Amino acid sequence: MGFLDMFVVALMPVLKVLLVTAVGLLLAMEKIDLLGPEARNYLNKIVFYVLSPSLLVSNLADTITYNSVVTLWFMPLNILLTFIIGSALGLVLIKVTKTPEHLRGIVIGCCSAGNLGNLLLILVPAVCEQSNSPFGDSSTCSTNAVAYASLSMAVAAIYTWSYSYAVVSAYAIKSPEHKSTHSSEEAPDPSSDSCTEALLPSSYSQISEESSVQVELPLTNSGERTKIIGFIFGIVSPIRKVLIDDSAPLHVIYTSAAFIGEAAIPCMTLIMGANLLKGLKRSEVNLLVIIGVVAVRNIFLPLLGIGVTKAAYHFGMAGSDSLYQFVLMLQYAVPPAFNVGVMTQLFQRGQGETSIIMLWTYAVASISLTLWSTLFMSLVA
Repeated sequence: MGFLDMFVVALMPVLKVLLVTAVGLLLAMEKIDLLGPEARNYLNKIVFYVLSPSLLVSNLADTITYNSVVTLWFMPLNILLTFIIGSALGLVLIKVTKTPEHLRGIVIGCCSAGNLGNLLLILVPAVCEQSNSPFGDSSTCSTNAVAYASLSMAVAAIYTWSYSYAVVSAYAIKSPEHKSTHSSEEAPDPSSDSCTEALLPSSYSQISEESSVQVELPLTNSGERTKIIGFIFGIVSPIRKVLIDDSAPLHVIYTSAAFIGEAAIPCMTLIMGANLLKGLKRSEVNLLVIIGVVAVRNIFLPLLGIGVTKAAYHFGMAGSDSLYQFVLMLQYAVPPAFNVGVMTQLFQRGQGETSIIMLWTYAVASISLTLWSTLFMSLVA
């Protein structure tokens, strides 16, 4: 397959994400206002309580088995490396740009936590569905793609709400402005909001663009329980025979959950675009900081990801599946996780700055993801 063919294969799923995101942005504008603050709040709750859990349970139960967990052991380690390397680059960026203290946690969070949830669930299967995909049979490729993306979503959510949350909260609490305005409030409990990366800021606290009144925060740990349930359903053989297999007596329950979960990704992507609207407003974030975060996530991390994946393959840790190696590399090339925006809204610090960073990183990612995906395919195919 030539470079142009691989470029087209990589471009199509990115364009799909970009177009749906643009629709969400359009629907959030004041003249249309179909995805305004209140509408996003309700839609996010549906995604949070119904669509996302259904998607996670059905995908994990269907694709993750005991054998696959053993085979894919390197992926959790690879995701951890993306967080560690991203954090190191974020610390360097902070020193170079002399980032204000109240924004340092945001910068490190954006550099360390990537959108390893809904983006991979869209991009990787879409690559498999292309007629000239370099990854062989589309059916087998799509099944493996969903398994890899689902495991990536579950593991990344755990890292995001343990490590990145601690970093963002540490700098938010240190901020003098935060201490003066929130000295009598308790810090949020990260374990109560463990959810997938596709859950955007309005899932947790809905802030009106016209006021600073905070609506009640829905507290739940259903996302974490969902991951555990999905793994159990997939790994435990008796449960698979009762619920998952085609001849299972309760197979209709599984198929119903999968049917509901299919609506999660388009809804998540629409909300992602709607939340980017805030990034169009001005904020105090330094231009150098924006450029730095864009460079970290779209240049330096993907380059280092190639080295990590190639080293893992050389030492027999990444397996021989070219699609698996492609996903490992792709995990370094995605834009920041929107859950960083969730965290800033929890602490009422830096929401506007985070939105602007998200806006530019996702705009650049629409091009860089295509180019990196093309290069990754040429390296593993």
